[in-house]
Amino acid sequence: MSKKCQLTGKVANNGYAVSRSHKRTKKLQKVNLQHKKVWLQEENKWVRMLVSTKAIKTLTKIL
Repeated sequence: MSKKCQLTGKVANNGYAVSRSHKRTKKLQKVNLQHKKVWLQEENKWVRMLVSTKAIKTLTKIL
């Protein structure tokens, strides 16, 4: 299973962790993904999706 939101397409972000001495090491900022059951009107059934929390907030706002 990939680390990608199935609705928005969000993926991990590359960045740097900066120490006190200002040394930089590469760091991966992962997406906050959660499993969510979503109702599909067309197929008339529940589907389990891997979505980001931002997408969940948008879904609850719309519905």
